Amino acid sequence: MNTTKSRNRWLFFGFSLLVVAIGVAWLQRWPATTHPSLPASLGQPSSTAALEAIIEEPGPISVETIIGADWQVDRGGLINLDHPTAKAAGLKDGPEPIQIYIHALHHPSRGLFLVDSGIERALESDREHAAVRGLVAKGAHLELLRVHTTTGAWLAARGETPNGVLLTHLHLDHVLGIPDLPSSVTVYLGAGEVEARGMMNVLLAPVVDRTLAGKGPLQTWRFAADPSHLFASVVDVFGDRSLFALWVPGHTKGSTAYLARTPNGPVLFTGDACHTAWGWEHGVEPGSFSNDRPASAESLRQLRALVARHPRIDVRLGHQSLSPAAERPSLR
Repeated sequence: MNTTKSRNRWLFFGFSLLVVAIGVAWLQRWPATTHPSLPASLGQPSSTAALEAIIEEPGPISVETIIGADWQVDRGGLINLDHPTAKAAGLKDGPEPIQIYIHALHHPSRGLFLVDSGIERALESDREHAAVRGLVAKGAHLELLRVHTTTGAWLAARGETPNGVLLTHLHLDHVLGIPDLPSSVTVYLGAGEVEARGMMNVLLAPVVDRTLAGKGPLQTWRFAADPSHLFASVVDVFGDRSLFALWVPGHTKGSTAYLARTPNGPVLFTGDACHTAWGWEHGVEPGSFSNDRPASAESLRQLRALVARHPRIDVRLGHQSLSPAAERPSLR
């Protein structure tokens, strides 16, 4: 009898472990969003060589960067504190001040496009009904978010509707302004971003889905291998070599940087291929917020190499300004 009971207990224990393992495997396959997507009708494959052939020439796009909000997040997510350079500098984890941006790009014939989306109005005036709320808002410490201007307010003052939003990736701090945009606005992002799987998506995907509610299908860049082998892929967004999408995987699978040619020279939007001024200046990739740190390090190396070849590039990072060091908060 005792032998039978013992065997039954072990069978129950083994069955429970199997159920848990199946549940974990299922949760790990949760997508970043359930919103529909399709290959982008905009953009055509290009190369780093084609980009660099005209990068120094003045271009037609005007650029404005708007600070949507100030925030604080963990430094260890923004900077790989295990990197030898970070260790030698004595960097420690702790709250790091960041900003959330809208980058407004105006093309003379294509109109207004946004790189990333800023902050929705509800996060300023009605947080209980914002797209990010509840447990996710608490976990992200949105009580520390200090709104400067919302995307809706900025667009209302400008009196112009964007024709598209060019997302660098699908993380919450880059999609929070999308609810303020009309349903007619098309959202573009990197190939592979929608299909990225992970257990955290059980909590985060519903928030992303709420930000995208009412919008048309996401349009994903048709990335093809860069024949120059200097980036993973390069897309000529408007087909006139005025704006390029650069595939910089690592932080997320579909992370995308954008380079615009303006009358005053090229402007590079890194997205979260690099969050911070310190990370950019010291060549240290993002930390725990990235899915693939080796790939993230390689993408950062590629971006910094491009800027080293073309020092006139105006670099605009994911969450901090490359202002003079004396004007920045201390990292320690």
